[in-house]
Amino acid sequence: MKIRTGIGIDFHRLENGIPLRLGGVDIPSEKGYVAHSDGDALIHAICDAILGAAGLRDIGHYFPDTSDDYKNIDSRILLKKTSELITERGYSIENIDSVICLERPRISPHIDEMRKTLASILSIEYGDIAIKATTTEKLGFTGREEGIATFATVLISKKQ
Repeated sequence: MKIRTGIGIDFHRLENGIPLRLGGVDIPSEKGYVAHSDGDALIHAICDAILGAAGLRDIGHYFPDTSDDYKNIDSRILLKKTSELITERGYSIENIDSVICLERPRISPHIDEMRKTLASILSIEYGDIAIKATTTEKLGFTGREEGIATFATVLISKKQ
C-alpha cells in the first residue's frame, strides 16, 4: 500500500454581518468571512491537504476565485469534488487532523456536528476526523478578531 500525507492552511478576513460556516456547519456569530465562495476556511484547508497528499495542485487551481462558477459556492461541494479527484486516482482518505484558530465564537460546541458533516461528505468514519479549536491568546490578526486561520493534515492511501 502506498501512503501519502498532505498539509493545508487557509486564512480569511472576518467582518460583521456575514454568515460564518466552518466544517460545513453554520455557526452563530457576529462575524463571517470575506470570500469568493462561502469561505469555509476549515474545508478549504482540508481540500488543500487532500490535493497535496495526492500530488495535485492547490484548491485555487481547481476552483479559482476568478471564476463566477465558484462565486458564493457551498464549500461542501468543493470538498466532494476534491474527494472525487483523488478517488479517480485510486486514493482513499485514511484520516484528517485539523486545527481552527479563532478567538470568538467558541467552536467546541460545534465540533461533533462538523465531524459528522465532513465524514458524510467524504464517506469516511467519524472517528477518522479530528478537529481542534484554539485561540491565539489575543495575539496577531486572529487575536484581534480580524480573521481566522485553519490548518489540516491528511493521510491518504492507495492499494498497489
